[in-house]
Amino acid sequence: MENIRYILASGSPRRRELLAGLGLDFEVRLLPGIDESYPQGLSGEEIARTISRQKAQAYRPTLAPDELIITADTIVYLDGEVLGKPHDEADAHRMIRQLSGRTHEVITGVTLLTQDLEHTFDCVSRVTFAKLSEEEIDHYVRHYHPLDKAGAYGIQEWIGYIGVERIEGSYFNVMGLPVQRLYQTLKQLKMLKG
Repeated sequence: MENIRYILASGSPRRRELLAGLGLDFEVRLLPGIDESYPQGLSGEEIARTISRQKAQAYRPTLAPDELIITADTIVYLDGEVLGKPHDEADAHRMIRQLSGRTHEVITGVTLLTQDLEHTFDCVSRVTFAKLSEEEIDHYVRHYHPLDKAGAYGIQEWIGYIGVERIEGSYFNVMGLPVQRLYQTLKQLKMLKG
């Protein structure tokens, strides 16, 4: 696919920044109202892959022959529970309190979709937070407004600087897109231009 056109199906500014870092020319395409529900009893990896696939399938009717849709879904997973985007500041406080002093998983499911191919993979990173004080949690929530982030935090922000003790796995995955794995997968599938 020499003339492949990459389409990032995400409104996340972090995903846009990360994909741009690979040096790929791409456009952003957004569809409203995509179902992000999933069946009960799935593992964290299965949840992220399922939602990523559902997002990709929503774009299938709009797909031109030369287009490759890239969808992703990132979850924060602790003790078998998905910590999604917080509903409000109180919910953000609750989530960060849960993560404080503990290790959780950040799991991203990624789907690559063309008219002829669908490929889904996941990437798991383990993140360990130091014990955070109520003052630190309150400062972060008030000044950084993390309501648009899974698990109520962005690792690239202040809380990542002061709170993250250790990461096992991809840092960029924790930001929302495992770009090294994406690059390798595009290469293996012979969908990398240049």
